[in-house]
Amino acid sequence: MLDSLWTPTVAGKISLPHRLAMSPLTRSRATPDGVPTELNAEYYAQRASHALIITEGTQPSADGQGYPVTPGIYTDEHIAGWRKVTDAVHKADGRIVIQLMHVGRISHPDNTPHHRQPVAPSAIKPGGLTFTGSGMQEMPEPRALSTEEVTATVDDFRRAAAAAIAAGADGVEIHGANGYLVHQFLAANTNQRTDRYGGSLDNRIRFAVEVAAAVADEIGAGRTGIRLSPGNPFQLGDLVEDDPHELYPHLVRALAPLDLAYLHLAHGGDEELLHTLRRLWPNTLLLNRAGTDIDTRAKDIENGIADVITVGSMALANPDLVERIRAGAPLNTPDPATFYGGGAAGYTDYPTYAA
Repeated sequence: MLDSLWTPTVAGKISLPHRLAMSPLTRSRATPDGVPTELNAEYYAQRASHALIITEGTQPSADGQGYPVTPGIYTDEHIAGWRKVTDAVHKADGRIVIQLMHVGRISHPDNTPHHRQPVAPSAIKPGGLTFTGSGMQEMPEPRALSTEEVTATVDDFRRAAAAAIAAGADGVEIHGANGYLVHQFLAANTNQRTDRYGGSLDNRIRFAVEVAAAVADEIGAGRTGIRLSPGNPFQLGDLVEDDPHELYPHLVRALAPLDLAYLHLAHGGDEELLHTLRRLWPNTLLLNRAGTDIDTRAKDIENGIADVITVGSMALANPDLVERIRAGAPLNTPDPATFYGGGAAGYTDYPTYAA
C-alpha cells in the first residue's frame, strides 16, 4: 500500500520526488515585524525530505495579519528573512512554497502593526476569541472593504506572490480555507455585499478567482496552488456553508481553466463532495485527511482520489517523517503546549530517528 507514496510526480512546474508533503502549520516564531529568522530556517530545513513544504500562513499585507509574530511577505526585510529559509531548504534538497494567508475578520488590532480595525467582505462580527499579547480577547466587528479596496487586496496578493518568488520560494499557495478572507467571500453568512462580490455564486467566488488569476499571471500558473476546505467543520469565526455542493463545484470549475499547479483540499468528511471535486479538477490534487494515519491517507493515492497527501502534526513532531515511515519506525508525539510558545521547544528540538 505505502509503495504508492514513493513514486515521483509533479505539481505544475514543481517536481516532487514522492507524494508525502507537509501541510501549512501556524507556528508564530517570526520577529514582531514578521521577519523569519535563523530558527525558522532551521525548522523548515529539518523537514526538507517531505515532497513539498507548504509554509505557515504568511500575511500579504499589514491588514492580512491575524496573530502575533506570524511572518509577512510584503517588505524587503520579509524577503530577506524568507531567503534564509528557502536557501536552507534548497540546500537540503527540498522544495518549498509560501502560503499567502489574509485573515480578514479573524484578527484583532493588538495583533497588527498598524492597530487598525480588521477588514472583511462585510461588517459582521466573528464569534469566538483570539489570542493576543495580552491574552484571549473577543474579535471586534470588522470594517467592510469597499469595492475599490477589494481590487487593491487582489493586488496585495499579486505583489506578495512576486515577493515570495524573489525570496527564492518554488511557488505560493493561496489560503482559501478555514474561515479566512478568501473563504469569507465564499460564505453567504460572512459575505452580505451588494456589489459584484456578493449575492450570487458567481459573485461570491469572484474574489477567489481574481486572486488566483492575479497570482498565476504574476508568477506563473505552474507555481500557484490554492487551498480550500469544503464542508470542513473547522471554520473560524462562525462561518457557515449552506451550499457546499453548489459552491465548491462552481468554484473549482471556474479555477480549472487557470491551469494552476495544484488544488489542496482540507477534507471535512463529505466523501461525495470530495469525489465530485476530484472529477472536476484536471491537475494535481493534494489532500489532507486530518486525524487519520498514513495507511488511510495512502489509500487515497492508490484509488486516485489524491495525487499527493499532506500531513500537519505528524510533520511537526517528526522532522524526519519520510525516513521514519520508510523504516517503519515509531513516531514522536506532538506537544500542543509548545505550538505557539516561541523558541526552539517543540519546534526544532524533536528527536530524529536513528536507523
